[in-house]
Amino acid sequence: MTSAAPLAATINPLIADKPLVVSGPCSAETELQVLDTCQRLADTGRVNMLRAGIWKPRTKPGLFEGIGTRGLPWLIRAKEQTGLPVAVEVATAKHVEDCLAFGVDVLWLGARTTVNPFSVQEVADALRGVKVPVLIKNPLNPDVELWTGAVERLTKVGVEHLGLIHRGFSSYGNTEFRNAPMWHLPIEMKRRFPTLPILCDPSHIAGRRELLHGLAQQAADLDFDGLMIEAHQNPDAAWSDAAQQVTPEALAELLAGLTWRRETTDQQEFLTALAQLRERINHLDDEILQLISKRMAVAEQIGRYKKDNNITILQPGRWQEIVDRGVRKGAKLGLSQNFIHRFLDAVHLESITHQDRVMNE
Repeated sequence: MTSAAPLAATINPLIADKPLVVSGPCSAETELQVLDTCQRLADTGRVNMLRAGIWKPRTKPGLFEGIGTRGLPWLIRAKEQTGLPVAVEVATAKHVEDCLAFGVDVLWLGARTTVNPFSVQEVADALRGVKVPVLIKNPLNPDVELWTGAVERLTKVGVEHLGLIHRGFSSYGNTEFRNAPMWHLPIEMKRRFPTLPILCDPSHIAGRRELLHGLAQQAADLDFDGLMIEAHQNPDAAWSDAAQQVTPEALAELLAGLTWRRETTDQQEFLTALAQLRERINHLDDEILQLISKRMAVAEQIGRYKKDNNITILQPGRWQEIVDRGVRKGAKLGLSQNFIHRFLDAVHLESITHQDRVMNE
């Protein structure tokens, strides 16, 4: 098999009319559930692609792991009923073969697949020569190189239309969200692959439906190209991830409340003001870098004293003192505790690198 069922418009043309909204149940459970949910989504007029989980990788055995291949005809009937293209997650070559055989329009790799290069390569090999758009979710762990590697593997086998999905990352200490958003990582992927569309999956970031709107708006503010949000005819009775799903009507209300912003404008007053402010940012960044360089020079001097007196580089008590002081000072200056911790962690690591170099001269 060398081609997938034709898609009314492939990923990139769809993005031209952004936002692209992909929605449907977390899991295909019954034919009635799939058809009812998808029809209600289509009736909102705000969804332009349908999705449903056919195979569900779960953390522990005994949980619902998807209806399997027999659910694919249900999704295809939903496509015929609504006229909307359909997307399915794949994790193996067999999944790819089954989806192509039934005429699924778009495939995506889930986070548990992206994290494993062997699995990505298996899917890539199955897609060699196939003209079907593929979306790639970020890996479970916060590793941009793994995400990048998945893009490169699919590019090498000739997949022409690729896109990214940001669904958050597993992170120790994260309590607010099911998966920490770590927005700087999808932003880095946008920098590396500026031509690839990127969607946000607030359902998996949030884990709770009441958080969806705020996350979706943040994605819109960051110029994401669309959203993938799970919807179910009766979310509380869903066989998987009930807490993060919404009804089609609730989704329509959520989407109506979002503001999608433009990347730029031709208004000269705005462009002039923005250019002036950006130049100020450039000067301030230069000053910050010069100050950090001076700080590292002091760290090197400390390293020499430690070397001469046979003292260890790491001083946990002193580091905690710096962090506590930075958090207190940052709060007074309107800086978040999370930012202060991340900033000081980076500075501390660079200081250790400088002192280590001095120690081993």
